Amino acid sequence: MKLLITGVCGFVGSSLARYFKTHSPDWEIHGLDNFIRPGSEKNRLELKRLGVKVRHADLRSASDFETLPAVDAVIDAAANPSVLAGIDGSTSSRQLVEHNLAGTINLLEYCKAHRSMFLLLSTSRVYSIPPLASLPMKVVNEAFIPDPAHAWPVGVSAEGLDETFSTAAPVSLYGSTKLASEVLALEYGEAFGFPVWIDRCGVLAGAGQFGRADQGIFAYWLHSWKQKRPLRYIGFDGQGHQSRDCLHPDDLARLLVLQLRCREKRDQLVHVSGGAAQSMSLRQLSAWCASRWGQQTVASDPKPRSFDLPWVVLDSRKARDVWDWKPEKSLPSILEEIAKQAENEADWLELSAS
Repeated sequence: MKLLITGVCGFVGSSLARYFKTHSPDWEIHGLDNFIRPGSEKNRLELKRLGVKVRHADLRSASDFETLPAVDAVIDAAANPSVLAGIDGSTSSRQLVEHNLAGTINLLEYCKAHRSMFLLLSTSRVYSIPPLASLPMKVVNEAFIPDPAHAWPVGVSAEGLDETFSTAAPVSLYGSTKLASEVLALEYGEAFGFPVWIDRCGVLAGAGQFGRADQGIFAYWLHSWKQKRPLRYIGFDGQGHQSRDCLHPDDLARLLVLQLRCREKRDQLVHVSGGAAQSMSLRQLSAWCASRWGQQTVASDPKPRSFDLPWVVLDSRKARDVWDWKPEKSLPSILEEIAKQAENEADWLELSAS
């Protein structure tokens, strides 16, 4: 297997490359990255030691693909993953679209030229914000869950959102670029005859995740708590009841291996997530941190923030049915992995978030 991973020096891309090199050492792995994220250079050195062929490239530039070797498959793990990208005053909306959508087009043209399989890592943020934001909630064990006393829209169950939930705008600029990338990928694959798989991921977390709240809340919270940095519950009731599910990149990698080895026609779009069984609120996460490192005051700021949602949990039962896949790494084990890094690398937030 000859594989190309974009965003290879980011958290997800580097985690996948390490997994593949560990479990399939005969695979030839090429990786592209633009190295704009703090911390990516550290991953670059480790990946090169593992034999990953890492090169600098900007996915927005078609000419950067001209000298790439042909590969069997491309995993697109490159994106600006923040739902606030393009609207936060510090990032450009045009650059967001160029990175997340134009970059995908260049990758699809590359796959078209070489008949390479294309695996797109998408997101839970492709789903419509208004019905999610207005979904009635109740607090159970310090976490929001949809209130069963009210009718739920199509695509919502106690297991989470399934793939039929509405993707009608608004979904955020970030979400719209990923949704458009999904559609283009499926169209390219159909028109030019190469396999395409779309994996909508929940929150991915583990040791080595860059320390930004908008890109990895579990890692950010644990590292910040360990370093006694100020933390806030933002929005909703200001008590930290907002909830997300959590998945380790190794479990994502296990599904990708199944897809990479598949040559039969299957459903092309599935959720890859921890689901309700591996979901947690910020309040519950704080309790976990306090039990390990002691109590800390978390400030309350009930003022709402753009695109925030009280509950986003993806139902991954379709992936189980289509691929016989389910998460193996438990949420406690993921938190333990992050905690050990927080204890051993006190400067991680400075390194990865400056």
